Amino acid sequence: MSRIGLKPIPLPAGVDVKIGPGSQVLVAGPRGQLDRVCHPDMTIALEDGTLVVRRPSDSKLHRALHGLTRSLLANMVAGVTAGFEKRLEIQGTGYRAEFKNQRLEFALGYSHPVVFEAPAGVELAVEGVNVVVVRGSDKEAVGQTAANIRKLRPVEPYKGKGVRYAGEHVRRRAGKAGKVGAKG
Repeated sequence: MSRIGLKPIPLPAGVDVKIGPGSQVLVAGPRGQLDRVCHPDMTIALEDGTLVVRRPSDSKLHRALHGLTRSLLANMVAGVTAGFEKRLEIQGTGYRAEFKNQRLEFALGYSHPVVFEAPAGVELAVEGVNVVVVRGSDKEAVGQTAANIRKLRPVEPYKGKGVRYAGEHVRRRAGKAGKVGAKG
């Protein structure tokens, strides 16, 4: 039994939810609007200022979809009220990011600058020269954009250089041991 799926989603003031045909849900709030087509087996209802998700049976598929649908709708409500944010840190000598012409331009140790454009609905900002902030109301788009930026130069384990999430711990590895203790 899905404990997450059973919890109703409270709707804060200023959030408007419309449930259309075919399990289409539109959530509008102060930070914009999001829409999603949910699985047709799930029943979504508006009851007493809360959003409730119900499942038709206790089959394994319906139990899994129940919690998933509830989490996706809760993220939509949170996104249009507060929004989501991911922070990325750039570490390495000469590695930096600049905001130019609505694009991010990275210097990541390649022979050329790497230009990154934000997808629709995602806002990029640079704090200092080595912190990139990804903001938006769609949690999925914010996470995917942050992952795409991190993929430009993943952190390498020897010196720790590259793009990492803020607070991410990178396991460091020892380099070559050299010729210590070798018989000559």
